[in-house]
Formats: sequence, C-alpha cells, structure tokens
Amino acid sequence: MNRPVSLRNFAAPLIVLALVTGCTREGAIAEGGINAVRSACPVVGVPAGTGDITLFDPATSRDASAIDVTAVLTNVSSTCAETGDQIVTNVAFDVFARRRDAGAARDVTLPYFITVVRGGESVIAKRVGHVTVHFDAGQQRASAQATASSSVARAAATLPEEVRRRLTERRRAGDADAAVDPLTDPSVRQAVLSATFEAMVGFQLTEDQLRYNATR
Repeated sequence: MNRPVSLRNFAAPLIVLALVTGCTREGAIAEGGINAVRSACPVVGVPAGTGDITLFDPATSRDASAIDVTAVLTNVSSTCAETGDQIVTNVAFDVFARRRDAGAARDVTLPYFITVVRGGESVIAKRVGHVTVHFDAGQQRASAQATASSSVARAAATLPEEVRRRLTERRRAGDADAAVDPLTDPSVRQAVLSATFEAMVGFQLTEDQLRYNATR
C-alpha cells in the first residue's frame, strides 16, 4: 500500500502584485498598470533529472543489457485549499514501469521525495516516501499512483505591508517612478523571493543514478 507523504511547518507563497476586486482578473489592464495575481499555493513540479529511474542487474553494471527495471514519474497534479490559516496542497502522480523479463509476478518498490524550495534555490523541507508497482506474471509493464501533501501556514507567507504597498500602488504616466519596476529594488525583490515557494516531487535517486540520468 502506498503511503502518503506529509510536509508541515513551512511557508508557501502569498504574493499580491495587484489588488483586485469584483470582476478584475489576472492580466486585466487597469488604470495605472496591469493586474497580476499569484496564488498562495506553491507551484508544483518535477526537478530536472528526477522524473525517471533505472535499476540494473547486476547493480554495478551500466550496460544496456543489464537494465532490469525502468520507471517514469508523470501526470503530476495538485489540489489546494487556500481558506483558513493553513494552505493544504495535495499532490498526486502516476508511476509507469517496465521490466526486462516478463517472468513471475513481482513487486518493485521505488523511493520518491517531496521537497519545498524557497526563492528558487533553498530547500527548506523534504520527506521521502515509497511507491510499489506490481508486475503481473508474464507482464512487462506495470503502473501505480502515489500521493504527497503539504500544510502551509498562511501568516508566514504574507508579504510585509510596505512591500505590498509598493507592488500595488498605482502609477500614472508622467510620474517620476512610473517606469520604475519596484522589483529592481533589492529589498523588494528579496521579500518576493522569500515568499515564493515550490513543491517538487521526483524519484529519490542515488548520486550514481543522478549521473546516469544526466549522461545517458
């Protein structure tokens, strides 16, 4: 049985680039600029090089003839509840596997991770889980589904009021700062980065497996 992974006690993004009300929508042109809204939910994705895994038999060989099982992690989807003090994100994905020999029934357990990255570079939380794919007798292909979840404190993601004001204030043509992007200010840019988070899922690979994925 696949076990869900849960991450807790980290912040997720709440970046408000424009205050919107009524029927205003993302990308709408309004007086003073363009409204842009970013969700408090973290962006979900798969880090490069971690979406597939190859098992060898013997394990030390890297010959094509020694490939035992290959698997890909795909169809990543997420649902997010933004109400209340906690932002809960549930991530689901499929694992499709293929084995070399269509012999007896076999179970193969593969490790995967969910990690939260802050500002595009700092890993602030990580958990590892396992998903088992079952090969029926005589079958070379198998699949399974796995899930992971995160619970986010909304308060930790809210931008400082001064930063919110600078990002959302109206600018009129002719004003001295009309053409100045507030994100060119290092303090504003850093505040936005600090409130930007990603939830990443992928196979938990060894250093050798990462090198194989990078060079094959």
